[in-house]
Amino acid sequence: MNGPEDCTDGVCVTCSDQALPMSVVRLLEGELAIVDAGGVLEEVSVALVDPAVGDIVLVHAREAIAVVGHGNRRGKDGDERA
Repeated sequence: MNGPEDCTDGVCVTCSDQALPMSVVRLLEGELAIVDAGGVLEEVSVALVDPAVGDIVLVHAREAIAVVGHGNRRGKDGDERA
């Protein structure tokens, strides 16, 4: 990445201090997850948080940094969580 000219739509999550809420669609091995970023599916790291499918996480630079809403509380093994 060379700067703002590489960013689309004039917004760059990596260059700004903006984190975006995204819904966890699927948990993967290796502390990764597929999230719904407004109709676009993206792979992000969930190494810093403990989300479940359906949770809303704040994502900054492809890293989930907080769980801000709980959906279907199922863990990586598929068991329900409180």
